[in-house]
Amino acid sequence: MGCRSRPSQTDRTGTLTDDSNRTKHRTATRLVEGGRRSEWTGAVVNPPVWRGSTHLYESHADLLTGKPNADGHFHYGRRGGPTQWALAEALTEIEPGSAGTMLYPSGTAALFSTLAAVLKSGDRLALSDNAYEPTRQIAFGPLAQMGVETMTFDPLDLDRFEDLCRSGIAAVMLESPGSQTMEVCDVPALAKIAHAHDAVVLLDNTWASPLGFAALENGVDITIMSLTKHVGGHSDLLMGSAAAGQQYYRAIRLAAQVQGQHVSPDDAALAHRGLRTMQMRLAQSTANALALAQWLESRAEVAQVLCPMLPGSPGHELWKRDFTGGCGLFSVVLKDADKAARGRFLDALDLFGMGYSWGGFESLAIPFDPERIRDRIAWPPAGCDPEDRLGVRFSVGLEDTEDLIEDLEQAFAAMHA
Repeated sequence: MGCRSRPSQTDRTGTLTDDSNRTKHRTATRLVEGGRRSEWTGAVVNPPVWRGSTHLYESHADLLTGKPNADGHFHYGRRGGPTQWALAEALTEIEPGSAGTMLYPSGTAALFSTLAAVLKSGDRLALSDNAYEPTRQIAFGPLAQMGVETMTFDPLDLDRFEDLCRSGIAAVMLESPGSQTMEVCDVPALAKIAHAHDAVVLLDNTWASPLGFAALENGVDITIMSLTKHVGGHSDLLMGSAAAGQQYYRAIRLAAQVQGQHVSPDDAALAHRGLRTMQMRLAQSTANALALAQWLESRAEVAQVLCPMLPGSPGHELWKRDFTGGCGLFSVVLKDADKAARGRFLDALDLFGMGYSWGGFESLAIPFDPERIRDRIAWPPAGCDPEDRLGVRFSVGLEDTEDLIEDLEQAFAAMHA
């Protein structure tokens, strides 16, 4: 279930029009207009929810002729219908350099499917040491069973990364900022080194999304998102996506089809609805997160704020150079705290729920201890006392920042109790 961008489309009257003007539209307009083809929407604003496993052919001759393997042509329900095609096309339109977008039932499914599409037995994968834990589980689980060897690396050490590439790798899996610990790596530089050694570059771009980081324009070959997060935005669906240029789009499309990757039309409609307001939600959650990060910097209970959007925070200069936006996700390292104190802090939070997701309208907080899923990157980060090792990750939502700060303040008081 993907969508290849098309050079033309029908206007609201059904007349075929040149698409060149649409490609000049700014992001907010693309988010509103994306996927709204008249042949899919009819007279309504949104593409209807098309449910169906079986698509009928008009005749025996029509069946024998077959249909091209492209969206917009019915074949079988697993390849989707207008509801899924519309979402995929809308995502393609906001990803500069994309030839098409594939949809998956979760972000983890997108990670596995794309890695499996570009790797084979005997290949070596270079995995950024700050990657999302399920990415590591994929690498050292099913990919290892397929005969793929994985080496982790510090994404901030370009010299050692080049040495690793010289030793022979087929693909590089990046994440920036890093999961939980928020390291920002030099994606263009890493991609340039990898390409010089004929390696494919993949990036989990869920944190920034294409609204905050144009992955394909910065050297990435395949960019992956958990649509569960910012695109869905309302904590009511699971979905993932992968986009690529012409060189790799066909490979990830065919791999997804062979694997039976499919998303329901109902979830696709929810994700498409979330996409319309994504830019405004991201802007607000980013502003809220910055306000909280600045307040937390002043707290004696905090050893370090890990928020690349915050001046002075690790990775800020690279973020300022390469990114055009952020999000509500950042972390802190607690000072002079043990696990019991951290637990009291988290239990006392009222507006911050505890849950393993982020990017929704509501604020969340979770504890994290990254040592068990790090091989190369030191923890705690530079500038912290070696004894200050306990982390808390915040996903800041759309609540009033003064209310959130008051909630944090009373939770710190409970931590000292």
